[in-house]
Amino acid sequence: MSAVKRGSDGAVAAVPGLVRDDETVETVSGCDLRIIQAQDGYRYAIDPFLLAAFATLPAGAKIADLGTGSGVVALLVAATSDAPCIVGLELQAALAERARRSVALNGLHDRVSVVHGDVRALPAELSPASFDIVLCNPPYRAPASGRLARGDERCRARFELAGGLTDFVAAGAHLLKNGGHLAMIFLAERLTELLVEMRRHRLEPRRLRIVHSRSGDAARLVLVEALRNGRAPLTIEPPLILYRGAGRDYSAEARAILRLPDEPA
Repeated sequence: MSAVKRGSDGAVAAVPGLVRDDETVETVSGCDLRIIQAQDGYRYAIDPFLLAAFATLPAGAKIADLGTGSGVVALLVAATSDAPCIVGLELQAALAERARRSVALNGLHDRVSVVHGDVRALPAELSPASFDIVLCNPPYRAPASGRLARGDERCRARFELAGGLTDFVAAGAHLLKNGGHLAMIFLAERLTELLVEMRRHRLEPRRLRIVHSRSGDAARLVLVEALRNGRAPLTIEPPLILYRGAGRDYSAEARAILRLPDEPA
């Protein structure tokens, strides 16, 4: 993930009282957000940036971010919208605590809060039918579908070890007001499951965008937005291509989403 900037020596200075010796601070280019991350643990990738850029965010919306992790989606939304109330829910206590410190580091505690809790048993802070928007960047893979990542923090962030697709969709439907929107990023290979679960929980898919690493590659991710208890025709948007050519150079659109500066002509 390269949507961060560091000093000339590659290091990011720690902030006394908020950042620990085994953590780093990543600064998101273009909006001066600072995200605290473990040096050896779960570290965010491009996915939360794609979700935050894709989601429809009406003025004044109350927003829940399920599986907030490091708090990246919640903080990006706070930095780029006027949302007065953004609540992030995170199962892993260490990640929730780290996300809270990132909120404090950015001075956004008046608009962003992080709750330690489980989508399968939503805490009292997340009341039913009380949110306009729910955002989800859930674990993508069933436990038997791939090699488990090193370290419990990474495993729980990437694999459905404590709540899967059905749980996140059900929680989103429970939290949304009628007419509210659920926006999710998920594996393209599991798109059928996602759409079936949305329909089963009275969430009508209305926008869909496929994400490809490169032009000509099979789809890797999918972004879907659904409407709670509503009817809407499904719009399939143009595909999002992340990289140019065979290298690791981001496309112009990906650079804009990541808030990276334009490359020189």
